[in-house]
Amino acid sequence: MLWGAAGVVAAGFLIALEIAARGYGERGPIAAQAREVIFAPQSGTVLYAGMALMMVVLTWRQRFIAIGAAIGIDLVFWLVRWSVGAQMMYGNGALLVTLACAVIALTRRTGRERALLLKGVGLALLLVAGRKTGYTWLLITSKTRPTVLDQYVATADHALGNPSWVVGRIVEASGPIGAHVLDWVYIQLAVAAVIVALYQLRNVAAERRFPGHHLVRTFIVVGLLGPGIYMIFPVVGPIFAYGADGGQWAVANLWPHTPPTVSVPQAMPFSEYPPRNCMPSLHTAWATAIFIHSRKGPRALRYLGVFWLIATLGATLGFGYHYGADIVAGVVFTVTIEAALRAVDRGWDRQGVVLVAYGTAVFAALLVAYRYLSMEMAGHPWVAGPLVIAALASVIYGYVRTSRRWDQHPQPPVRVPGQRQERQLERI
Repeated sequence: MLWGAAGVVAAGFLIALEIAARGYGERGPIAAQAREVIFAPQSGTVLYAGMALMMVVLTWRQRFIAIGAAIGIDLVFWLVRWSVGAQMMYGNGALLVTLACAVIALTRRTGRERALLLKGVGLALLLVAGRKTGYTWLLITSKTRPTVLDQYVATADHALGNPSWVVGRIVEASGPIGAHVLDWVYIQLAVAAVIVALYQLRNVAAERRFPGHHLVRTFIVVGLLGPGIYMIFPVVGPIFAYGADGGQWAVANLWPHTPPTVSVPQAMPFSEYPPRNCMPSLHTAWATAIFIHSRKGPRALRYLGVFWLIATLGATLGFGYHYGADIVAGVVFTVTIEAALRAVDRGWDRQGVVLVAYGTAVFAALLVAYRYLSMEMAGHPWVAGPLVIAALASVIYGYVRTSRRWDQHPQPPVRVPGQRQERQLERI
């Protein structure tokens, strides 16, 4: 019932986004994904990553058949496109194999086998649909939010030392090699996510069930809630608001060599081209989720989580896509969501309620401070900066402490009616 309800909600959400995108003369997530059955996909890597998630429910023999079929189909598509001079890209085979497994589940499987295979297909399609949904959301933010709040965030960022300007100069000094590595990490975030998710889901085929909580759940919830914050707090980022990419709309061409001076901030009109997708930084949020979920893996997986988090932070700041304030908000955002999902899976207790409420309050307080106290933060950086970092550290500390307690006691204590009175009588 839960999976069915989630499917209905997801379908309604996708239909609404499709209608909204059509209103702006663009393809929505449903049409864009359906088009990739035949035409060149936008990202073949994401389609193969989705198929890899689906294959956790298959036996090894079925996995080899699926991989072979996907590669064979892609070779045929590649030859046809090469012969007619069409755009070259792989991934159609992976999408067709995933859809074929859905058909097999409905026509050739029954009972638990059907449900398990459909869950695997749903996991794969959620990953690929999530990317299309994100693009549509970004389109909507740019069309519906003609003004942006970058001046407020840039002013508040003085309390953190203008980290985007600092890291931007470091990346520039590292030359093309450093920039290419960071760019690849930034673009291929889904690769690291699938590696961690595959480790967490490695026993699904043998146990015939999914674990209660895994990385994909966190990714989906972050992707669903994050764009809603974009609509409330539209920000385009330093490379646009203070850099060459902003053109005539930019305050000035300052990034990354000259930090902006402190002045009274105001909402500023901006072009419809860049999406308002900075507050919070969802790339940082997803990289933080990868880091958290990699902690219980082998050493190589833990190293991967650390590398991806550091490289993502370097890319988001060093390419001028985000302010330091966005990064802090993104980490608090993810840690709070992760705590809520773990509490849902484990069962709510006092520690879970307090942690989620506290994380939500800190996140809301950060947004309010960035918007209404940015001048005060810039005027007193040695007070505001440590306070922001302390708020971030307190949420992280609370999560680490609570998660360790949850790991030691996987289930919340069951309170039997009258138990407290009996204990009091025993003490007497």
